[in-house]
Amino acid sequence: MKSSWKKKVQSVLLVTIFSIAAFLLLLPLLLLAVSSLRPGSDLMRNGLNFSIDWAYANLDNYRYLFSAANPYFTWYKNSLVITVVQVFLALFLSACVGYGFAMYNFKGKNIFFMAVLLVMMIPTEVILLPLYRLTIKIGAMDSMWGIILPYMVIPMLVFFFRQYLTGIPKDFVDSARVDGCSEYGIFFRIMLPLMKPSFAAMGIYQGMQSWNNFLWPMIVIRSADKITLPVGLQSLMSPYGNNYDILVAGSCFAIVPVLILFVCFQSYFVEGMTAGGVKG
Repeated sequence: MKSSWKKKVQSVLLVTIFSIAAFLLLLPLLLLAVSSLRPGSDLMRNGLNFSIDWAYANLDNYRYLFSAANPYFTWYKNSLVITVVQVFLALFLSACVGYGFAMYNFKGKNIFFMAVLLVMMIPTEVILLPLYRLTIKIGAMDSMWGIILPYMVIPMLVFFFRQYLTGIPKDFVDSARVDGCSEYGIFFRIMLPLMKPSFAAMGIYQGMQSWNNFLWPMIVIRSADKITLPVGLQSLMSPYGNNYDILVAGSCFAIVPVLILFVCFQSYFVEGMTAGGVKG
């Protein structure tokens, strides 16, 4: 009886603690949503806070944001296209590299894997200049491919997929080979279905990284019709006037794709992250 009572108390405490933590984490989103209904003059005078005069609350910020006079949806579309293409290529190509490291033995394997780990330790800002010169040489400046190409293979994703696949028994691969399955067939028909949790976990991670990427698109893109959402929102802050009201409303609506992505794949997220850190 005592042990069951202790378990109930512990479960209640855990639920209470996590509920409080969840509420605190959601407070910034609630503050952003409330502030998006306030006029710009009120934001400039009082800043972001929950003390809103509902008599002056309105949807004017959203009406202007979604009007034809504002290129917000062009920024939104550009970011969506880049994020979808970038995430698909990064997941697939990084999974291929991670699969090679996990399932095959070849000369120099450890050296190449150490190179991947070293690249993970280098901040992106360090290689911006050579990456910029390379992008100019291949003629990818001021294009979506100029943003996508440098992130087609992500060292962290390669490391994660490699760790995940080492936890899968090689008996699957050996049995498929005995049955006459080709190497491509083993990867596409057997291993990819087993990697669904890892794809979901890394899809959420890479989707957030691509969606929020600001510095590299700002360097590459020069045409107004190719600007991504983070760069476009930053352009609202100018020396001639700070459109905080439009910025807050735009930021509030920009969270929607990330929330949808997490809600759709949350069931796989914990499983993928846990399994990716276990070595078989």
